[in-house]
Amino acid sequence: MNETVLVVDDEERIRSALRGILSDEGFRVVDTGDAPGVMDLIARESPAIVLLDVWMPDVDGIELLRRIKAEQPRVPVIMISGHANIQSAVAATKLGAADFIQKPFSVSGLLASIARALEGDSAGPDPSNPRGLSAEARAAGRKAIRAGATPQRTVARSIVMGGQGLHTGLKTGVILHPAPPGFGIVFTSLADETAIPVRFENVTDTGYNTTLTSGGRSVRTVEHLLSALHAFGITNLLIKTDDEVPALDGSALEFCKQIGEAGLAEQDATVEPIRIKHKIIIGEEGAGLEFMKAEPADHLIIDYTLDYPKPIGIQQLHFELTSPDAYTREIAPARTFGFVREFRKLAEYGLASGGRLDNLILVDDDKVVNTTLRFPDEFARHKVLDLMGDLYLLGRPLHAHVTASKTGHSDNLAMVKAIYASLPS
Repeated sequence: MNETVLVVDDEERIRSALRGILSDEGFRVVDTGDAPGVMDLIARESPAIVLLDVWMPDVDGIELLRRIKAEQPRVPVIMISGHANIQSAVAATKLGAADFIQKPFSVSGLLASIARALEGDSAGPDPSNPRGLSAEARAAGRKAIRAGATPQRTVARSIVMGGQGLHTGLKTGVILHPAPPGFGIVFTSLADETAIPVRFENVTDTGYNTTLTSGGRSVRTVEHLLSALHAFGITNLLIKTDDEVPALDGSALEFCKQIGEAGLAEQDATVEPIRIKHKIIIGEEGAGLEFMKAEPADHLIIDYTLDYPKPIGIQQLHFELTSPDAYTREIAPARTFGFVREFRKLAEYGLASGGRLDNLILVDDDKVVNTTLRFPDEFARHKVLDLMGDLYLLGRPLHAHVTASKTGHSDNLAMVKAIYASLPS
């Protein structure tokens, strides 16, 4: 028997359109505009998935979602709405929704969402095989790893986080969905199907943050999330967000905690790390100068020198990416920072509107004014955090010894381009 899809929407034209689309794809479709009768319909029809409108008469769609997840927790529910925003999506996903899509939706986007939900990404990995691979795939993976490749990875289940954009000041959120091998890391929105792949060619701004743009749509401040993904070796991920990734506490620690709780799924494919063969230099190397160089190494090593006016001064940090735990312990907690006098300038550019006392380190001419430092050299550690995020614009793990002095996002992007240009065609 074909899998049954239950469509719950008070608009007949929407139900009719979905009946046609899903029937053509081989699904058995049951639909209703009667929200109060949905639970009886689920018990009677045993649908494989429910498509549920947010705005329903008699019973609110979010309340109906709660009931479905309480009484039929294993039935995946995709929420649909003509008035979607990322806050609604985050709230619905936290309640157990498999996905949240906006009307009018594309056929390809709808079918992709249904496919993800039916694959059961919220169920997590099989405890007897946490990597989710067949015996043949595991054997092939071991062989490839011995040859120098690493497994492709995604998250074992969807992750949701809400917060505020550091630069826009707007409420925002992020939903991380598992993605198949070879998918890459891709940002998208609820409002349309515009995909913004994480590639250095899509970087359009490196002033105070890293911004990606594609198809006329941009997403700001991606570097902290990308840094955490780099540390965990996640290569395939669908990221739904608004115009800016939430700042959270100004660090990457919450991203790491959520990824750690969700778990990783190693996939039936491998990725070849980028290995530096010869020294690459950006700028002029020397004490006190602004430069960056990359040299051969068997894993990622970073030596960073920060040189700011007092009270920050000169800070140096050596970090080796030997495990996600090392990153989570030594780098992820380091928060973004700024000088009080800089905020006037940032405001002129329409930036830092979301800067608060709890999501950054604020410094005046004499001292840190709003918090206690997590590390004596937290400023240098955050620069390493940013650098690791920008380096992941290469799209795969980097094995190199990177030495950087007095550098920022624009230097990081220049190094990424130079590394890419050095690769064999």
